[in-house]
Parts: sequence; structure tokens; C-alpha cells
Amino acid sequence: MTPSVRPSAKGHTLRRLIFFLLANLTTLIALGLLVSVFQSNGFSPMELLLLLLYTILIGWICMSFWTALMGFFTILFGRDRWAISHRQPATPPPDPAAPPPRTAILMPIYNEDSERVFAGLRAIHRSLAETGRLADFDFFILSDTRDPDVWVEEELRWQDMVRALDGKGRIFYRNRPENTDRKSGNLEDFCVRWGGRYRYMIVLDADSIMKGSTLVDMVRLMERHPDVALIQTPPVPVNRESLFARILQFAGSIYGRMFTAGLNYWQLGESNYWGHNAIIRVRPFLEHCGLPKLPGREPFGGAILSHDFVEAALLRRAGWEVWLAYDLEGSYEEIPPTLIDYAKRDRRWCQGNLQHLRLALAHGFNGLSRLHFSMGVMSYLASPLWLLFLLATGVEAFIQTRQETIYFFGDNWMPVWPVSFAVEMTTVLLVTLTMLFLPKLLALLLLLKDSRLRRGYGGMFAATLSVVLETVFSVLTAPVLMLFQTKFVLAILLRRAVGWPTQQRGDHMTSFKEAALAHGGHTLTGIVAGVLSYQYMPAFFWWFTPVLLGLLLSIPVSVLSSSIALGRKSRELGLFLTPEETDPPPVLCYLDENLREVDPVLPVLWDQPASRFVQALTDPYVNALHLSLLPESEPPGKRRRHYLEGLVHQLEEEGPDSLSATQKRDLISDPDTLLRLHALFWSRPPANAGMLP
Repeated sequence: MTPSVRPSAKGHTLRRLIFFLLANLTTLIALGLLVSVFQSNGFSPMELLLLLLYTILIGWICMSFWTALMGFFTILFGRDRWAISHRQPATPPPDPAAPPPRTAILMPIYNEDSERVFAGLRAIHRSLAETGRLADFDFFILSDTRDPDVWVEEELRWQDMVRALDGKGRIFYRNRPENTDRKSGNLEDFCVRWGGRYRYMIVLDADSIMKGSTLVDMVRLMERHPDVALIQTPPVPVNRESLFARILQFAGSIYGRMFTAGLNYWQLGESNYWGHNAIIRVRPFLEHCGLPKLPGREPFGGAILSHDFVEAALLRRAGWEVWLAYDLEGSYEEIPPTLIDYAKRDRRWCQGNLQHLRLALAHGFNGLSRLHFSMGVMSYLASPLWLLFLLATGVEAFIQTRQETIYFFGDNWMPVWPVSFAVEMTTVLLVTLTMLFLPKLLALLLLLKDSRLRRGYGGMFAATLSVVLETVFSVLTAPVLMLFQTKFVLAILLRRAVGWPTQQRGDHMTSFKEAALAHGGHTLTGIVAGVLSYQYMPAFFWWFTPVLLGLLLSIPVSVLSSSIALGRKSRELGLFLTPEETDPPPVLCYLDENLREVDPVLPVLWDQPASRFVQALTDPYVNALHLSLLPESEPPGKRRRHYLEGLVHQLEEEGPDSLSATQKRDLISDPDTLLRLHALFWSRPPANAGMLP
């Protein structure tokens, strides 16, 4: 199945022409100012390096600036007639008498907090039921969990959800025997096994929450536009309580809608996919989005980690449209609660994005897809480039301080005064800072247009104060993140793969010891750089103080910003409020209710609950449930049987604590071994059962 490819509309071409013309023109103007400073005495190698680095970095800033500015005007002047929500369909709308399409809601999970996962799914289910369209959707929990205790816990919570919501035949759970190709492999496995039953799939993340009406609107838009293969909604960050997360939630909420509107302005039907909170047409995804293994070994070879960018590019290459529904509300996600957790998530994403260096030059992708790949790479390369730019600036400043000024030379009897370029350098700095900080002011101005949003952010004064404080916090944390990301890039360039570790999503405090270990190097770097610059380049030192201050304060900032108490206090003071906090939508209230409920009574033995692994071996209910959910497989070979036999003896003689998580999983993954252990336990009095501690 291939869509009917329509020629690009003139409006699309004109928009992109305007955007890239403005971005390039601004880059050239800023670069020209810097060139005028350096060219008086020719270009030294260090000055050429500075010009090259500044060109790349200011070009990156200009793209972000003009994206925000286009988004500002889009929101200011009302709806965008080119947006997917308002665009006229290419073909007549579907017959209203036709049966509604089937849609699968997918939640891929990997060793996640099962309580939060199922509380979120229940909230979405309830919100969807209120639309009257629940029967058009099925839910799939696609587990790649390796931890045996978490695996069994997921099964019990799934069964409880099915029973509580009468979800038999509508709410499904599956744990893959092997998590081949991670999340992309998980989705591919679903499409191969069950994709034929569904026209669309809505992909969530473990911390995703979406309103039922938003899910219905996504399906409606796909039905109106049969040439569209994917619609991405912009997820708004919610629900975290630490000060760090509340500042990021505020920034993502108040600035995010302007940037997403700007992205839609120039990307249009060639937008990107962010991996979750998106609806996908199943058949073209299955036909075109099989991901190849990159040649070579990790980190640049092997499985593609950041699969979402690649899948969007493959759909566009096949002639399908991919849209960002910037004005579709009701899509939410949760973010890391601390600065260190945020950096850890960046470490995972960094490797996947740097793989796109190879894909940007691969055959068959169009120019905009290559730009998306390059933007993904640049989001992490920008940090080492900024660091290199700062180092080169410091070296150049040191060279200038060591040059002796000559006032008389040749036959001149009048002194030749050195030329000052203070005006040009100040202008370069002001242009750069304006493009960095003006979008924040524009986001505030948009609140003047919408009284509902203004109230949602606590009023104009509170929103303005929050923007000022968020800007200060961003300035303090930017040098720390720059060093974190530079370290990640260097590690990957040295071919150190990171894998795909589990995220820690819940709110928690960062201890002083943890902060000292994570930021000790940053603090030391700030001290050394400060001493050297003050001693040898005092004029440069004062320009360098914002960077030095962020590094010197990295430990206390990391600890204090992780504080849940400070986060709650800021909310009491009306700071960093978002509309989702001020007037939470029902689906977020449902999630909060579900998390506050007492856990359902899950089966336990005797007075104290055993581990879920032990319960899978001993409790008849848990054992039967787990056994019923195991996939059919070939009987194990002779070597495998001997291996399992050894584990059984080890369990009997030394107890479950002697087994690793992998060994426990192996025992409860084999049906015959599981039945044997269950019978072995019940053939003895419980007091003499040596397998329990």
C-alpha cells in the first residue's frame, strides 16, 4: 500500500524558503560582525578556528530562534490553515456509516515501576470510556522486562486491571522471551503478530498519559487524511514535584507550544517522530520501517537506538506524510526528577543520536530527513563545540595579553593607536544573547492574548518572575550539562557503548555524596579555569564568570534542585505553575487517584509476602497465571535441561537468594521446570520447604 503522492504545495515551499533564508541571513550577519574584528591583521589559525566554531554554533542558534519566532506569529495570529488539524483532506472523508477503525494502544515497558504503569493505563482507560469510543480501542502492555520479580508483578497487576475493568479480550499483556532490538523490536513484534487486526496503533511510553478525547481526535485526523502515516502530538511534562523537575515542567509548558508551532510552520508534512504519544498507520509502518543493523560494532554500529527519527524518515522516503499536531492538547509525559537523572537519560539518547551521523549520508533520504538527522546529532555535538569555542576564546585572549603594542614603527613620527573593536564584539555578544533569550520574552507576551493560559501560569507577575528564575537556573546548569554531554560524546567516540539501562522516574532526593561524585570534576574544572583566567587574562575572567559560577555551584545546585520540599514550597509561592497544575485535566486526576489507592490484594503466603519469584513457584494462583502467560516454545535441548536441573538443585540447597536475576528468570521461563518446582514445594510441609528463606 502506497499513498498517492501529491506535489508539494507552493505554500509549503514558500514557508521553507522564508525560514531558511532568514536563518542563513542572520547567521551571515552575525558572522560578518566577527570577521570584521579579526580581519584587520589577517587571520591567525586560532581566529580561523573561532570563526568556524562560531559559524556552526550561531547557525544552530539561528534555526532555534527563527523556529520560535515563526511559532510566536502562528499562535499570535490564530490557527494555522496548513496545520494537520485544519488542512483540507486530499480525498473525500470516509463514509460515516462505515464501521470505525480498530486502534491498538501500545505501552512498551522495560523493568519499569509497574504500579505507575498500570495506574496510568487505568487513567487513560477511564478517560477513553468517557468519550463513548472505548470499544474502538484495545490496550497492549508489551513487556521487555528482564527482572523476574517485576515480571510477575506486571502479570498480577495486568490480571487485576482486566478483572476490575472487565477488560477480557481488550487488555492484553505479553512478555517477550528476548528483548531483541529493544523498543523498536518490541513494536515490530507486535506488528507482525497482531498488526493485521488494527488500522492504527498509538505508541505510549511508560510515563505517558493521554486524554481519551485526544486519542479519539488522533484517529479522526488519520481517517480524514489517508496520505498520513504518523501524527506526533507534543507531550507536555507533568506530575513531578522536585524543584528541578518543576522548573523544567514550567519551561517545557510555556516555551514548548511556541517551538512546536514553529516546527510545524516549516516542517509541515515532513515532520519527525519522537518515539511516543503518537499515532501510526500500522500497514505502512510494517512495510517500510524495518530497521537494519548498522555495520560494525557499538556504539556506531549494531542496532539503531534512536529508532524514532529513522522510522519517520523511512515513512517519508516511501511517500507518506508525517505531521506534528502542535495544537492537539491532552498529551502528557513525566521527566527525570533530578539533574543527575536528566544527564543519565541524555547519556542513553546521545549514543542513539550520534549514530545518525551515518544515516544523514545514507542513500534515499530527502533533504529534510537528512536535516532531522543532523539536528539530532547537533543537539549533542553542540556541547563539545561550545566547550571548544570557550577554550579557543581563552587561548586567543591569552595570546592577545602577551602581545606588546607598538605605537611607532617605520618612518611614522606620529603614534599609531591600536584599533578598538569593542563595539563590534559587544554587538556580536548582544546578537547571540538576544537570539537565546528573546523567545522567553515572546512566550510571556503570548500570555497577554489568552486570559485562561495567563491564569494557568499563576498570573502575569508570577509567570514573569518564574521565567526570570528559570533563566537564572538555566544559566547555572548549562555549563554542567555542557561538560556532561561532552564527556558522553567523547566516551562514545572512544567506542564505549552505554546499552539501554532502566530509568529512575519517581521523585527522589540527590544525596550530597551522589552529587559530589557526579559533580566533583565540574567543581574542580571551575576552580582551575577560574584561577588561570583571573591570573593570566583578568579581562576575560569577568566575561567567563557565568560559566565558572555554574561549575562552582554544581554540587549545591544539584542537591537543592532535587528537593521535593523546595518544589512544593515554590508551588505554594505560585512559582513555576503550569495550567496542568492549576487546573488539572480529569485524566491526571484519575492517575493521582489510582496512585493513592491501596494496592490490590495480591496473593501472599503466610504472614509475610514472599518475593514475586518465590510466589510464582509456590502460590497456586500466581503459578497458574504465570504459566498461562508463558509463550509456546520448543522443549529445551539436553544442555539446557542440565543447566536448569543444576539451578533447581541450587535453589533447593542454597535458597533463592543464591540465584541471580537471570537464573531466576530462566527457571520461571520454562513451563516444565515451573510445574516441577511447584509440585516439589507442595509435596512437602511448608515448614520444611528449604527453598524459602
